[in-house]
Amino acid sequence: MIEPINDFANLFRTSIHLNENLVAKQQNRCFLLTGTLKKLASRGFSYAGTYLGKTANGRFFPSLELLRMIAKEKANNVVVDKRTEWLFICGRDVFKQGIIKVVGSYKRGDYVLILNRHGECLGYGRIVDDLSKGKERMVIKNILDIGDFLRREKDEP
Repeated sequence: MIEPINDFANLFRTSIHLNENLVAKQQNRCFLLTGTLKKLASRGFSYAGTYLGKTANGRFFPSLELLRMIAKEKANNVVVDKRTEWLFICGRDVFKQGIIKVVGSYKRGDYVLILNRHGECLGYGRIVDDLSKGKERMVIKNILDIGDFLRREKDEP
């Protein structure tokens, strides 16, 4: 149950330390529970504790809270400026000129957390071009950001 979460954290060259006894799976979704919730969850639940993500078609899809937890573990990340922060949470990709700081070393295809100047995790993306190249180049493809939920809600009738 915890293996997909650990595999996902490894994409950012870090590990996450969760008490496996407190991780519960409900259908294809994973939750981190407290001891009290774990006792109550034995009777079944729809949603409890901290949602960590879901597995679908053999792939793990993280929650934003899991991304925040991974960011606290000294994972590979980039810090972006205020303008890029706004564009990223609107679903845009990251251009080289918006990157303030790079933590870790990367190559094309690596995954990276996107943080704002205050160290808050905004989401994650995948490196698509060399981070050391020209400023006008798109270098990180947005995969998931904190604005995703609002954009999905907007599409509902």
